[in-house]
Amino acid sequence: MPKNSILCVDDEPVNLNLLRSTLQEDYKLVFARSGAEALTAAIKHNPSLILLDVQMPTMNGFEVARKLKSDPQTESIPIIFVTSLIDEDHEQFGFEVGGVDYITRPISPSIVRARVRTHLSLVRVSQLDASHRDAIYMLGEAGHYNDTDTGVHIWRMAAYCYVLALAAGWDQDCAKLLEMAAPMHDTGKIGIPDSILQKPDKLTAEEWKVMKLHSRIGYDILNKSKSPVFQLAAEIALNHHERWDGTGYPNGLAGEAIPESARIVAIADVFDALSMRRPYKEPWSIERIVPTLQKLEGNHLDKRLVAIFISIMPLILEIKDEWNSRSSLDSFIQ
Repeated sequence: MPKNSILCVDDEPVNLNLLRSTLQEDYKLVFARSGAEALTAAIKHNPSLILLDVQMPTMNGFEVARKLKSDPQTESIPIIFVTSLIDEDHEQFGFEVGGVDYITRPISPSIVRARVRTHLSLVRVSQLDASHRDAIYMLGEAGHYNDTDTGVHIWRMAAYCYVLALAAGWDQDCAKLLEMAAPMHDTGKIGIPDSILQKPDKLTAEEWKVMKLHSRIGYDILNKSKSPVFQLAAEIALNHHERWDGTGYPNGLAGEAIPESARIVAIADVFDALSMRRPYKEPWSIERIVPTLQKLEGNHLDKRLVAIFISIMPLILEIKDEWNSRSSLDSFIQ
C-alpha cells in the first residue's frame, strides 16, 4: 500500500531533520525551506498533509496557508502549524487561516506522530464520505435512468424527507442519513425491462408483477453494503411501496410495521409527483395537493406524518422553490 505523503515546510534545516527522523519510516516526505517553495511543492506533489512553520522570512506560514486555501488545487490539504509561538492569539489566527492543528516546539516525536495519524485518518473518512456521495448519486440516477421527465425529482424529494424527519422527531444525524439514502429508493428499477418501464399504455397484470420486483431488486443490491447509509437505503427500497392499510407490496406490511423511513419517503414522493410538471399533466396547486394527501391518510399514508408534513408546508415550498432554481446537483454531490 503506498505511503501517505507529507510536505514539511521550515526555513531551518535542523527542524526539517527532526521531522525527517520522526516520520520517514511511515510516510513519504517532501521538504520545502520557504513559503514560495511550499506553494510549488504543494501543487507538484499534492501531499496528504502539510506541516508548516509559521516564522519564515519573506512569506510566513500564515500567508502560505492563506494562499493554499485560496487555490482549488490545494484548499483541501490539511495544514498543521509547527512553531515556537505559544501566544493564544497566534494559535487562534492559525485556525482562522485554515489550520487544523497547532504543534509547539520543542516538538515531541510521539506527539507529532499521533497528531499526523489523527488528521490523516480524518482525511480518509472525508474521502470515504465523498465516495459514498458519488455512489449515492450514481445509484439514484440509475434507478431513474429511463425516466427522463423527473429532472431533479429524487434529490428534491430527499430534501423533503430531511425536514419531515426532523419535524417527526429524528435527530439531525439520522435525518441527514435519510436524506442521503432516499434518492436510492428506486435503484431496483435497473433490473426491470425497458419495455415495461417505458410502456406508454397501462401495464398488464403480468407486467405489473414484474414491475413490483424492483423493490426487492433494490434491496438485494443495496443490502450488499454494511454502511449505515446503504443499509437504510435498502430498507427504504424494500418498503417504500408498502401502504398503511396493508395493501402495498412486496410484503403487505401495515401501520407501524412499515419502517418509518419508508413512510416518510412515501409522503415526500407522492407530494413531489403531484407538484411537478410532467408531459401528461401540469403541476398541481397546493390547494389541490393538501386535500389529496389528507384523503390518503390511513390507507396509503401515515396519518401522523401527513399532518406533520402539512404543518411544515411553508418550509416544503421554500425547498421546492430553491430546487426548482438550481441548474445542477453540485450541492448534493459536494
